[in-house]
Amino acid sequence: MKGHRITDSFVALAASARHCIALPRISQTALLKDGRRLIVDRLGVIAVDCGPGSTEGQGRSLFLVVSGFFTMKLCRYVPLEASRDSNVRVGLVRSHTHLADLTHAGIGSLTEILESDAPLELITNALRQPLEEIPLQQIRILAPIERQEVWAAGVTYLRSKSARMEESEFSATAYDRVYDANRPEIFFKSQPDKVVGTGDSVGIRRDATWNVPEPELALVMNSRGVLVGCTIGNDMSSRDIEGENLLYLPQAKVYDRSCSLGPWIELGLTEEVARSRMISITIRRGSAIVFSGETSLGNIKRGFPELIEFLFRSQKFPHGAVLLTGTGIVPDESFTLAVEDDIEISVSELGTLCNKVILV
Repeated sequence: MKGHRITDSFVALAASARHCIALPRISQTALLKDGRRLIVDRLGVIAVDCGPGSTEGQGRSLFLVVSGFFTMKLCRYVPLEASRDSNVRVGLVRSHTHLADLTHAGIGSLTEILESDAPLELITNALRQPLEEIPLQQIRILAPIERQEVWAAGVTYLRSKSARMEESEFSATAYDRVYDANRPEIFFKSQPDKVVGTGDSVGIRRDATWNVPEPELALVMNSRGVLVGCTIGNDMSSRDIEGENLLYLPQAKVYDRSCSLGPWIELGLTEEVARSRMISITIRRGSAIVFSGETSLGNIKRGFPELIEFLFRSQKFPHGAVLLTGTGIVPDESFTLAVEDDIEISVSELGTLCNKVILV
């Protein structure tokens, strides 16, 4: 199959398929050892032909292949009737409507997968046994984080540098210098238990007058500093506090509900593929869109290995870490968030992180 690499793990995962899927735009096929066809449509959706006489449209997509590699989307969730602190489960997102419960395969945490030497193979083996499939409408998705600290890199886009220089003459020189400096700006963002997930509320400070979201790609690393996947992040910021004095940065960035992540981790997403995608944000106030914007993740100035190396330099993260990579979408000074605003941040092919704004 031109453009796609068929590894043993890939074939094993495909062979575990139990559903058919309607693929009106089939572009490539390959024959599996059991006689079934492995099918790739033009959108990169993978499925296994269920054989002659199968009815189209009765199944779900299994996973996504990008540039020769397949990725998987992992989430933490609880049943709708359960509290956020009980019965937390790990799921593999199988489609826009369903997930497979990996808990029944003995996988009890995201960390177990992220710390594995072969996380994709670990899930592949789990898929060899029957797993319960659960409608997404019947669950509450939690932030895809357990005991990992969240850190952030700043001024990694040219637009971010310009915006920071505009917000404060006092700090302009510092922001200008750090953009081109050998050492990136990296700061602590959140303890894991303070991170909110999709569908939950983010906060704006009651003592700030200029509050904005910062849509960012978040890198997920294990304790060895290996990039294992990516998710979507919102680095909430009080720009008037930060602009008043650079030493106020922790107050502008670190407060209750100032960080959201989700909806899930795309396991196996590489820097090359991530940089080919777009990140966008839409903010609604009632029925009106009050701000929107998008940019390419390819505009991130620093490479992922460089950012990860600086984060792990002279540091230990026994449970792994999450690193926000900076924002390239910054509203102008006339915009500030209001209570009840709805924020949607999307990364193409990864998903959408949704949060409502409250006052904290």
